[in-house]
Amino acid sequence: MKRFSIFLLGATLASGCVRAHAKAAPDNPPLDMPAPPPRVVESSDENPPVPVELPAEPARSTIRHPTPPPQTRTDSPRPESKPETPPPEPAKPPAVEEPVPPPSPLQTTPAGDVGELEKTIRAAMARAQHDLNRIDYRSLNPEARAQYESAKSLIRQADDAIRVKNFEYAKTVADKAAVLATQLAGRR
Repeated sequence: MKRFSIFLLGATLASGCVRAHAKAAPDNPPLDMPAPPPRVVESSDENPPVPVELPAEPARSTIRHPTPPPQTRTDSPRPESKPETPPPEPAKPPAVEEPVPPPSPLQTTPAGDVGELEKTIRAAMARAQHDLNRIDYRSLNPEARAQYESAKSLIRQADDAIRVKNFEYAKTVADKAAVLATQLAGRR
């Protein structure tokens, strides 16, 4: 049995030294491409349509602005005539302008859902701020510091967007800030 295992081991080692050569495919003669068939183009319409003449362009009118007659100045003294002045009208009290209310902001969310949406946005901002507070800024490399500053900036942008009632933008920015802060907190 020992001799058989030695023989088997030797056969295995010897077969590893033998290279298997791939047989190269014989070179085939190049393919002869047939000549393209002759093309005969026939018109499908026996009577081609008659070209239609385009309508004439309407006459353009030029708008002439009346020019005031040239004023001639004369240095001759004018006869002093007192123009008749109408009697002064009684002074009118200044008109009180009613303040115009500012236009209402466009809302893409129903008015009833605004409170709930604002709560979810504020929660995402708080989560992001909490994660950022757990991070030691001094121990971050320059790339991580840039992400830290980006997350802080996104939180500020979300807060500004809530103030102007732009809830869709605020939600997007707050979610981005939360993701960045979570990734930074997980790196520690």
